[in-house]
Amino acid sequence: MIRRTALITGGAGGIGEAIARALSRDGMRVLITYRTRRERAERLAAELDGEAMRADFSTEEGLASAVESVRARAIDVLVNNAGIAEIGLLQETGEARIREILRVDLETPIRLVRAALPHMLAEKWGRIVNVSSIWGVAGGSCETVYSAAKAGLIGFTKSLAREVGPSGITVNAIVPGVIDTEMNASLGRDALDALKAETPIGRLGRPEEVADAAAFLVKSDFVTAETIGVHGGIL
Repeated sequence: MIRRTALITGGAGGIGEAIARALSRDGMRVLITYRTRRERAERLAAELDGEAMRADFSTEEGLASAVESVRARAIDVLVNNAGIAEIGLLQETGEARIREILRVDLETPIRLVRAALPHMLAEKWGRIVNVSSIWGVAGGSCETVYSAAKAGLIGFTKSLAREVGPSGITVNAIVPGVIDTEMNASLGRDALDALKAETPIGRLGRPEEVADAAAFLVKSDFVTAETIGVHGGIL
């Protein structure tokens, strides 16, 4: 049986770690990227018999280096999970920060996919899972650039799925709601309580629930060009 290799960007974070664990349980060799959490990433990689790779997608130099690393590897499954956000008014968001958000949240997935595709096309098999956001569907006030990037990721998903489907490659997006992660904890208790109140299920999502969706999409041969919501009904 072929052992597939899965690359999960942002694999040292809450959702990324859960996805890495889920794919490892399914028999895949996992490669996770990290930017600052070296010890956490290397510990997880060692536990899963995988590999941790530092990648700073926020700069052109860092992204270009990551692209070359992906091109040099045989990646069967690519989960574009890494992302950054900015809360604030658009007119108060600097141009450098706008470029950084767009580079990490939209340009990085596109360029990593482009680097991974030659192997997938040669194998006539591949899985691409892009982690978007509810704000990419509904739009998030005071998260305009982030919302635009995540909306673009959904458009990229649907277009690419049509392009590479004949080659046995599926491309899907996951739209998480408010997930119980360290990043969302920075929103503060009052904001999180308000978001929970807006969620019909009445609680925050768990990283493992997003990971379950990712694992399902990797296993499926016939689900493609889909946007799978894991948001407790908030949309």
